Amino acid sequence: MSSTRTARPETAAAEIPPVPLTIEGYSVLHQMMRFRWPAWRQLRPAQKNAIIHEATSVLAKMEQNPAGQSALYSLIGHKGDLMFVHFRQSFDELNQAELHWARLRLSDYLEPTTSYLSVIELGLYESTIKAYKALAERGVETHSEEWKREIADTVARQKEAMHPRLYPDLPKHRYLCFYPMDRRRGEDKNWYTLPIEERARQMNEHGLVGRRYAGEVRQIITGSIGFDDWEWGVDLFADDPLVFKKLIYEMRFDEVSAVYALFGTFYVGVRCPAAGLGTLLRGELPK
Repeated sequence: MSSTRTARPETAAAEIPPVPLTIEGYSVLHQMMRFRWPAWRQLRPAQKNAIIHEATSVLAKMEQNPAGQSALYSLIGHKGDLMFVHFRQSFDELNQAELHWARLRLSDYLEPTTSYLSVIELGLYESTIKAYKALAERGVETHSEEWKREIADTVARQKEAMHPRLYPDLPKHRYLCFYPMDRRRGEDKNWYTLPIEERARQMNEHGLVGRRYAGEVRQIITGSIGFDDWEWGVDLFADDPLVFKKLIYEMRFDEVSAVYALFGTFYVGVRCPAAGLGTLLRGELPK
């Protein structure tokens, strides 16, 4: 008895790994805090002034740090009173910034509510598909040493070209909207089972919406897979908070958001520069 075996057709898509390449920049930490107003009110004016002076000096230096800046925001609503955002070169430097702030006397009046750890990330869908297909057409074995070298060269070139987007100054816009998000994995819809070409198409359409708001809002995407409870963090900076609603609402109608996006808790804050910290702690919003 003879048996026949059906040959499985080999396609270029089948040879392309499903994971897109990414390039990473600054490490990022968001810290959400409650302020212990009752305890603060018990202090004498001289004590308050000394605490404010110390904290203002530290925050001012962090705002100007050339290797990654920090910023303070006054949160709107019940989710917290303050939010610190830190951009640094590494997780070690983030932890050092966290510890530095914790040693200040002002930290005695701050209670953490939550935090978010991530890194600035740019996804390279188009470059990934182009590089993977070129290697497959040349017969280079996936994950071989030659394959790894060429992929590393591609990533290095992209990282050099995108350096300003990976290591930006922390935007000085008056308002910040931060939220984490995932891509849906459910019984019927699973983003991670889509072919890489289809994910690239949807992400391109998604990006077109954001580009229409250039000049009105600054967007910084951070990756948090393996670092925190969600997969990405999104920071939107603008001088008019209404643009947050308009941008996110419009994005909800593109396919990648309408079908696959899951959103976490939203935090909206008003920028408080170091020079305005004393004003803020007097219960007034700095201009």
